[in-house]
Amino acid sequence: MKDVTQLDEGWSLRHGQELLEATVPGCVHTDLLTAGLIPDPFTGLHETEVAWVGRRAWTYVRELGHDSAHERTDLVFDGLDTAAYLTLDGHPVGSTRNMHRRHRFDVTGRTGRLEVRFASAYDEAAAVRAVTGERPNVYPEPSQYIRKMASSFGWDWGPTLVTAGIWRPVRLEHWSTARIAHVRPLVTVDEGTGRVEVRLEAERTAQGRGRTLRAEARVAGARAEAVLTGDEAVLRLEVPDPRLWWPRGYGEQPLHDLHLTLSDDEGRPLDTWHRRIGFRTVELDRSADEHGTGFTLVVNGVRIFARGVNWIPDDAFPSRITPERYRTRLTQAAEANIDLVRVWGGGIYEDDAFYDACDELGLMVWQDFLFACSAYPEEQPLRGEVEAEARDNVVRLMPHPSLVLWNGNNENLWGFRDWDWEPALAGDSWGEGYYLGLLPRIVAELDPTRPYTAGSPWSGSWDHHPNDPAHGTHHSWEVWNRQDYAEYRASVPRFVAEFGWQAPPALATLRRALPGEELAPDSPGMLHHQKAEDGNGKLNRGVGRHFPLPEGDFDRWHYLTQLVQARAVAAGIEHWRAHWPVCAGTIVWQLNDCWPVTSWSAIDSDGRPKPLHHELRRVYADRLLTLQPVTGGLVLAAVNQAAEPWRTAVTLRRWGADGTLIRESVLDIAAEPRSVVRLPVPHDLLPDGPSAKEFLVADIHGGADIHGGSDVHGGAGAGADGLRAVHFPVADKDFAYPRPVYDVAVEPVTGQRDRVDVVVSARTLVRDLLLQTDRLGPAAVGDRGLLTLLPGEQVRIRVTGCATVDVEDVRAALYCVDTA
Repeated sequence: MKDVTQLDEGWSLRHGQELLEATVPGCVHTDLLTAGLIPDPFTGLHETEVAWVGRRAWTYVRELGHDSAHERTDLVFDGLDTAAYLTLDGHPVGSTRNMHRRHRFDVTGRTGRLEVRFASAYDEAAAVRAVTGERPNVYPEPSQYIRKMASSFGWDWGPTLVTAGIWRPVRLEHWSTARIAHVRPLVTVDEGTGRVEVRLEAERTAQGRGRTLRAEARVAGARAEAVLTGDEAVLRLEVPDPRLWWPRGYGEQPLHDLHLTLSDDEGRPLDTWHRRIGFRTVELDRSADEHGTGFTLVVNGVRIFARGVNWIPDDAFPSRITPERYRTRLTQAAEANIDLVRVWGGGIYEDDAFYDACDELGLMVWQDFLFACSAYPEEQPLRGEVEAEARDNVVRLMPHPSLVLWNGNNENLWGFRDWDWEPALAGDSWGEGYYLGLLPRIVAELDPTRPYTAGSPWSGSWDHHPNDPAHGTHHSWEVWNRQDYAEYRASVPRFVAEFGWQAPPALATLRRALPGEELAPDSPGMLHHQKAEDGNGKLNRGVGRHFPLPEGDFDRWHYLTQLVQARAVAAGIEHWRAHWPVCAGTIVWQLNDCWPVTSWSAIDSDGRPKPLHHELRRVYADRLLTLQPVTGGLVLAAVNQAAEPWRTAVTLRRWGADGTLIRESVLDIAAEPRSVVRLPVPHDLLPDGPSAKEFLVADIHGGADIHGGSDVHGGAGAGADGLRAVHFPVADKDFAYPRPVYDVAVEPVTGQRDRVDVVVSARTLVRDLLLQTDRLGPAAVGDRGLLTLLPGEQVRIRVTGCATVDVEDVRAALYCVDTA
């Protein structure tokens, strides 16, 4: 039987004449940080002080000894970052030039001093560029010339921290006769029968050649055997009436253990392989219709509106991301009613722990191949690395039922057409051969059970503009860059794969990351931790379209920017969901951050949810109520993504800003499963826009308390007790808001010392009330986000993570719209 020796301990990092203790998995930056030789690049302006680290060569060393009686010993690296040259006892072992691949070297009978020498990623990229020639790039860094996490070189939300190191586990594998080299389980469901076609590839030692091998596969009570006279075999298993894996919100996520054993001709086990699989079918409907070309995911025959987020590496040093951290972040996604996570192409193929968590949580995974915002040479030495990387990761990830789509690249097809790449390239290769040729061939060969799309955005062919909203996937960035968020309503793309709005992180995160700094939108640390071009200008223009910009009041600016982020994203999602099935999904940019930064994220780098996270929970819920402006009036849209019909009564109330109820009516809603009902709002309920003193509220009551949040020029709200949509006909700065008045009480929670209930009772209209819980304590978390209350309404906010707070503490942490 194969033996494994982990080699995660005993490493040193050569730093000048010193040998520093090294952590493996890890990287040079984290080792230098542990040794106290560099400051934390995530705090203050320290990022610039450590730029030298990425421009140097580095060497990891350890003694390697083994006395295995097996015929073969392999040195296996799950990840080397990136261009490395390996020696053992002074003799060559091999070299690598790809962070995204696994590497295996035969070291049978060899011992001594193992050295892994990493060249500077800049030097490696320069050497490749000298061979391939120049290619255009959105950022002034050489990420397209090296198969490395592109965002290491910086992005408009990330630092430039160019890493090197042994970033995934390393081990010795000792084996005899044969080992399992590759396993590809093709899992399908056909007329109620689950089918698993296990494609096995074995590797033999010299002594194992010519020997008969046996393979056995088992799953869910089914068993299959095969005899290998060569190196490959196919084992077919059938499972009658398997329980199906579903995305969250559509059903359960049963997983089944698939075991494979390779034995010799006498039945002695040589190697084993184990993964969990799920039975489900997935298709991508790209049919043409009267609206253009669709892009709809179909799982187990059910058409799905994808409620998605984009995922970036959760740390600029990805070796620090633990399985527990993956689980926490993805659980936060599930709690926001998200059902799809797109792994973006400028990052990494994540650890198996990421996909395991998605399998269990019912989060569909859209997996980019790792190409982003650059023209990529298709010549050697890159082409061979790209193919090997793709084959490695398709085989590694395909057992996961959560994986529903392979995507060729991020924005490169669009870039070729719109970003002046074509004249600059003058006929040189730029990646099209990867996206339209190599990658779809690899997916078709290795993983034909899943769909592939050439890029995001991509209209499906060069017959249409790559980012045509009527065809395929669309990235909507004109709104954030140049327009008011109400402009999301101007079109109905078939699938919105990227859109978003910025906001700063939580105040507690800023104080930790910028210690001692007097915070201001343009203070040195705030500007350094804002990487987007004209980011603060776009933030301020976004706020200024709705509110007077607060001068010299950072706390108010912080609240308003977070509020506008939540409103903006909600505006897009509500509009697009209300147009299902023409629009079949939204993927918000972005769920998470890799360091403390003003960005488009819903959860900041310290794991603190922004108001956007709570707003996603509302607008991505199975049932959504929204008021949508249309020519000449308003439409009440009831979105029912649940499997059951929705029969309910909606109370419409036309209010005056002073708390006067002007008119009230009730509409009956009957929405079938997975459908949208759109009803015109009666004319006599429409607020008088020119007066700027009226607004409309739509409520579905479910309890005594009313909970609300807000949305574009209007708003909506949801809580455990009901649904609410609110429409204001003018911008906040033009509306006749009264001075908000509310009472606050703090009530302990019986038997729970770290929890309190904050009870807010409104005496006037209180719009977009937000309790910034981190102001009560760094670990404090609230269960609600933005809340719109009418006079006489009360809301209860459960706060966890703070033992003692008083009313004045809470009042200081409460913010709301106040233009009076």
